[in-house]
Order: sequence, then structure tokens, then C-alpha cells
Amino acid sequence: MQDKRDKKNDAANEEDSFNKRLNDITLDKKESDEVLAKYDREFAFRRLQGPVAKFAFILAVAWSLAQLYTAVMGVFPSTIQRSPHVGAALILIFLLYPASKKTVSDNIPWYDYVLSFLGFAVSAYHVIFYKELVWRAGVYNSMDMAIGIIAVLLVLEATRRLAGPVIVCLASFFLLYAYFGAYFPSFMAHKGLSIKRIAVFQWISTEGILGIPIEVSSTFIFLFMLFASFLGKTGIGEWITNVAVALTGSKMGGPAKAAVIASAVEGTVSGSSVANTVGSGSVTIPLMKSIGYRPEFAGAVEAAASTGGQIMPPVMGAAAFVMVEFLNIPYAVIALSAVIPALLYFTGIFITVHFEAKKSGLKGIPKEELPSWRKLLKEKWFLGLPLIGMIYLLGKGFTPMLAAFIGIVLCIAASMILKETRMSLKDVIDALAEGARSALPVVVSCATAGIIVGIITLTGLGMKMSGGLVKLAGGNLYLTMALTMIGSLILGMGVPTTANYIIQATVSAPALIALGVNPLAAHLFVFYFGIVADITPPVALAAFAGAGIAKSNPFKTGVEAFKLGFAAYLIPYIFVMSPILVLVRPEGMTSTPLFILTILFALTTAVIGMICIGTSTTGYFFTDDKWYERILLLAAGVLLIDPGLDTDLIGAMILGCVWFLQIYRVKQYTKSISP
Repeated sequence: MQDKRDKKNDAANEEDSFNKRLNDITLDKKESDEVLAKYDREFAFRRLQGPVAKFAFILAVAWSLAQLYTAVMGVFPSTIQRSPHVGAALILIFLLYPASKKTVSDNIPWYDYVLSFLGFAVSAYHVIFYKELVWRAGVYNSMDMAIGIIAVLLVLEATRRLAGPVIVCLASFFLLYAYFGAYFPSFMAHKGLSIKRIAVFQWISTEGILGIPIEVSSTFIFLFMLFASFLGKTGIGEWITNVAVALTGSKMGGPAKAAVIASAVEGTVSGSSVANTVGSGSVTIPLMKSIGYRPEFAGAVEAAASTGGQIMPPVMGAAAFVMVEFLNIPYAVIALSAVIPALLYFTGIFITVHFEAKKSGLKGIPKEELPSWRKLLKEKWFLGLPLIGMIYLLGKGFTPMLAAFIGIVLCIAASMILKETRMSLKDVIDALAEGARSALPVVVSCATAGIIVGIITLTGLGMKMSGGLVKLAGGNLYLTMALTMIGSLILGMGVPTTANYIIQATVSAPALIALGVNPLAAHLFVFYFGIVADITPPVALAAFAGAGIAKSNPFKTGVEAFKLGFAAYLIPYIFVMSPILVLVRPEGMTSTPLFILTILFALTTAVIGMICIGTSTTGYFFTDDKWYERILLLAAGVLLIDPGLDTDLIGAMILGCVWFLQIYRVKQYTKSISP
């Protein structure tokens, strides 16, 4: 009996010691909020007071409740579902977000009240005149045009405030192109469209602002943002981070490995690379620095891992839900197809972290200072139920909307098990409000992407640009992929991930499909490169956020994040050429057992390939790599990731040669220092 008490006391002391260590080194909420506000426009909002604050809060809660209602009872007719969705976002954005980040204050200027009212008015127009607009579809009047113009201008201004000027400039270019089409050269030329035609198409129809992107935002995406908000209220993020640290913290480079695991899990329910980086990085980055990791590397590890969260099933980034509509396939199929590439991405980061620790001789946190992972799991295992339930429901074929709704119910139910995690009515209402606010950047990004896609559709530019891309590449698939990658990365420097994917899915994915690429592989290709833009210098927002926490050089942190996520730049090329990595059955392969064995073999060789790439980027295997060994290891890694028997054999032979050279060198060195 006494032994049990002693063990219990020891466990409690370990946890207290660990918590004290965390309190000493982690960022407080004020510091993390400052980093978020600096690198993520979403968090540079007004802290309202008084009646306006109550109104904004009630509207956000009502918006969330309306979305939950449609998840259970079914969606409204298209414009009735979508226009209030955009209208609610516009009202909240103009109340919460100032015209400039430099002038954030609690006071709302008169013109923002006017803009909020106009946001309500353009939305209400669809609801009030719904039957009339349906009856005279195709016959539009001056009021329709005026409302359309106001709606377009409001969406552009709201997007500028939340997503930055780049996507607004891009949308403005397409609007000008629609009007001045006759003056554009070569294949881009068209006869030009009237302002009335452009305005009513963009707002009155369901192909512009209220097109597919907003359709997905007003159904799937919002509910998953709400799910993430409820998960946050249960404290699952902190629990996941603590479990990850407890599992790996004592190992070589343990805190960095914990960052990879925690970010991979947390990232499944959050579509923001920057928010992921700051959320878990507030704990893991100081921990990494405390055991000797360079500040740039510590910030880069968290940034690369958090960015990868958007490609991690079961709940991927918001753009994955848009892909459902573009490809007309179930979300569960897309999530399942993304499993192997996501595993390879995180395996690459994990391995790189391991070899960097070996190279630098970094040890983990003393085991006696860590809490017991068994104790953490035993005490709060139920916090994982919402995620497990989500995976089960999606796998069973439930619609994403219903799966998200049930996931939210599971969050509330799971929180009730322990008093310390229990959600009060206030917590539930706060989660509804926070979920609505977190959805604002996605809503306006989808709305502005709808403007661009609408113009591309209206003018027929999509097919012209796809054909032009293929022609520019001379019909060469590799060159077409390279141009698509460059386009995605450049767009990603100033365009949110979701909008980036929508634009590239409209222009570049059809070009890849025209060259014989599997449609799912083509869309995942542009999806991946839109995401890794967040860790691609010179503009790498996730890495810059990590640098803000690590207090390191932002550009150097970006370069380190690029090296850590290097596999993410290779994997899309591989699965385009060999779609088996995205679970596409090769032609002629009818045997399911053979298909499964082929996948397992491809996964095994790909993981070995990731080890090769990790040793190449860190410059350490069994010992420090020679320059030519790094090149050979990189080549071996690429060949092994490519799921082909010939490439696997060549890659294995190269790896074997480097392995022999390094083992021989280590033995020679050991002999030379032995007495």
C-alpha cells in the first residue's frame, strides 16, 4: 500500500516538475497573441466593448447556430444558403477588422458602420427578392447591377483587410480583363463584357462570388472550423502536446520530435499554418531551445510540422473540401488518398530532426522531469474521442457536414467526463462565437476566389490558359508540373491556401489532366504546393511566425523550414507519375491482395527513401557526410520514393554503397583512437 502511495507521489512530483519547467520557458498568452497579430491578419482584430461587442457576439453565435441547423435539417436553396453566409462575414469583418493593421483600436469609424450595413443589404437583397430573381433569371435591371457592384467592392475590401492585397490585386486584374478583353493580346483576347454583365454574374448568379467556393464554405468548411473551436475549448491541444512530449521528450532531440507529433495531430483540425505554429510552438519551441537546438532550427521544425497539418487526414485544410466539389468524389476518398503522402511528409521531418540531434549530440529532457504518458492517457483519453469519432463517421460514408456536427456533440460530451475539462454553457457559446470568427478569412478568400473563377468561366479563359500552359511546356509533363509548382508557390506568397488551390484547380489542374495525369493526383499536386508556400522563402509566413517565437532570424528560419520540408517538394511529382501513392489502382491490377501488397512495398521503400533524404539534408548518417555522399543519398532517396522496382533496386544499391563507406570510415576512426 505504501509503495502505491510512493509511486503516486513520484508521478505527481514528475508532473509538477514538468509543469514548472514549462511555465518557466513557454510564452505567455500575450506574447503568443502578439506573434499571431504580427504574422496572421486574422488575429489583428478590434477588442470591442459595449453594445457593438454584444451585437457582434450575438451575430457570430447566431451564424454558427444557423450552420448547425443546416447540417442536421439540410441546406436552403443555393442563394438563400450562400448570400447570408457572405453577408454575415462582411458585417463581422467591417466591425472587427480595421482598414489598416497599424490602426487597430476599439473605436469603430463611421465608414465601417456604413460598410457593415451595406454587407447586410446586399445579402438581404437575395432573401427579400428571391422569388422575383428566380422568375426573371437572365433578365436583370439597374438595381441588380448596383447591388452586384456594391457586393464586389465590399468583398474585395473585406478580403484586403483579412487576406492582404495580393489576392485583391489578382481579382481586380481579372475584373479589368473581363471589361477590357478586346485589348488583350493573343489567346487572352475576347470581345469584352459590360459592367452590368460582370456585376450581375458575380453576385446575382451562382457562378461568381456565390459559386462553388462559397457553396463549400457555407456547408463543409464552416462546420469543421466550428469543430476545431470546440476541440480547443476541451483543452485537447495542450493534452496532445503533453502526451507527445511525454512519449518522446527523453529521446535524442525529444522536444523536436514531440513538436512533429503534436503538430501533425493538432493540424488535422486546423487550416491555419500560422495558428498551428504559434499554438503548439509556444510550448515546443522553447523546449527545443532549452536542450540546445539552434533557434532557427527550432522555429523551422514547428513551422514545417504545423504546415503539414493541412495535408494530414482525417480533417485536412479547408481547400480539401473544395476539392470534393471539383472532383465530385466523397471526402473520405480524398482523405484516404492523402494518407501516404502525409505520412511521408512527417516521416521526413521526424527523421531530419533525429539526424540533426545526432549530429549535434543533443540529448532529451531527463526522464524524471517528464510526466508519465500512460498517466496522461489514462486520465484524459476521452479527449481523443471526437477525432476518433470523426474518422469513423467519415469512413462509414457520413456526409462531412453531419460528421462535423456529431463531432461537435462528441466534444461537448467528452468534456463532461472530468470536472476540469467540463464545458459550461458559457464555454459552448464562446466556442460558437470563436468558430464563426475563425471562419472569416476562409469565407472572404472563397468569395474572392469565386470572383476569379467566375471571370475565368465567363470569358472561357480557363481552357485557353490550360492549353497555353501545355503549349508553353511543349507538351512535356515534367515541365508543365514545374510551371504549375512555381505558379502555386508564387501565388502562395500572398494568397491564402484555399484561394490558391481554387485558382490552380481551375487553371493548372486541367492542364495536367490533359497530359494524362489522374484527376485526383493532379488536384492533390496543386493542393500540396499551395500549402508548402507557407514554408517557402522569401515569404514563408509559418516560418516567420516560428521565428517570432524562437527569436531567430526569419529568413534563416525559412531556409531551415524549406530544408525540413524538402520531401514535400518531391512527393507530389512522385505520386503524379506513380498514383499508387495516392491509392489509385494501376490499370490491369484486379487483385485486391496484390494491390495492398504493392502499396505496402511502395510505402516501405518510400520511408527508407525519406531516411536517405533526411541524412542528405542534415549532412549526417553514421558520421558526417562527404559532399558526394550527400548527393548520392539524395539521389537514392528520390529513387526509393518512386514506387518502381527498377528505381528501388538502384536506390538500394546507392544507399548500400554509402552505408558501407560510412561504416568503414567509422571503424577506421575507432581504430585510430583506440589504445
